[in-house]
Amino acid sequence: MTLGPSYPAAAPAADSAHVIAVARTWLGTPYHDQASLRGVGCDCLGLARGVWRAVVGPEPFPIPPYSRDWGETGPIEVLADGARRMMIEVPPAEAPPGALLLFRMRPGAIAKHVGILTGPKTFLHAYERVGVIEEPLTPTWRRRIAFAFLFPEL
Repeated sequence: MTLGPSYPAAAPAADSAHVIAVARTWLGTPYHDQASLRGVGCDCLGLARGVWRAVVGPEPFPIPPYSRDWGETGPIEVLADGARRMMIEVPPAEAPPGALLLFRMRPGAIAKHVGILTGPKTFLHAYERVGVIEEPLTPTWRRRIAFAFLFPEL
């Protein structure tokens, strides 16, 4: 069974300025678990899904329900594995603006938070009780980055 297109590592990346501009249109969207509607509500993955739809096109497969447990542990990096099927993986230390960042919120946990790098020291994400915000990529946030991916070109 195929679940959608797969983009090889050599696929061209989407224009980073466009990715960032689209992501910023989500600023102020309220937080809503498992939603992905700009201006209405989204969680961190919903933000990434909305940017994907605007930059790349229709989502290649439905997203199953997921938990908000940032301390979840296990052998499978569900978000990273899913992103690898659709996006271009880059080393986190080399992630340029426009990259999708996956954060491991607790030591030993799987990566469960998503943000979009908007500059060398800033990122945009949806945060519970706050909504979509752009904030500094502080050392605390930076050390939590586990994976980075580029959106493929349409």
